[in-house]
Amino acid sequence: MSEIIVALDVPDRERALRLVERLGDTADFYKVGLQLYTAWGPDAVRELRGLGKRVFLDLKLHDIPNTVAEAVRSARELGVELLTVHAAGGRAMLGSAAAAAAERGGTRLLAVTVLTSMDSSELGRTWGRDGLSVEEEVVRLGRMAVEAGLDGLVASGEEAPRLRREFGPRMLIVTPGIRLAGGGHHDQLRVLTPGEAVARGADHLVVGRAVTSAPDPVEALRQVRREAGAA
Repeated sequence: MSEIIVALDVPDRERALRLVERLGDTADFYKVGLQLYTAWGPDAVRELRGLGKRVFLDLKLHDIPNTVAEAVRSARELGVELLTVHAAGGRAMLGSAAAAAAERGGTRLLAVTVLTSMDSSELGRTWGRDGLSVEEEVVRLGRMAVEAGLDGLVASGEEAPRLRREFGPRMLIVTPGIRLAGGGHHDQLRVLTPGEAVARGADHLVVGRAVTSAPDPVEALRQVRREAGAA
């Protein structure tokens, strides 16, 4: 059964805790991303862990190898279970991050490949090369992360089948951009429903506004789980 990660993409502690109180254990993980971490800091993780919640810290670390390794150690000490680094940081950075995580264990590292807000045109403009395939770039970056010893990848469900074929069942695939049928895409381009993502090989689903902005977030999250389970 795929696990559901609820993104606490809200601007302050109070709104985050209201969501957590309302959703409770209906979510398997809570994601602390850049917005909440910038507003609340590491206490966001500490307080969620104090409430017994599993935390996915999504900071997409991207810096020189030593700096990223030290950040991984700090996240591990906070009790973060899932942590993102950006694959574009390169092989040396990824290797240093993996080595830091392995010192004591407990924190699984995920490499972000290509953001779900990007399509092939935007990817080509970013890298200065026309005609780039999003899927091929995701696989290329994913292979570098796997070879560096990371535990999993963050990628759209559109690329999940290829990643599963390339890297096998042990590689964790975390898929953002999850939308309920008929829901808006917001600023993401490569999105899927929960059932579609699971059917394509996703292990964990990251759901944000489809749940947190719903009139009834608890029922919306239950619908996500029903759709994922049916797949």
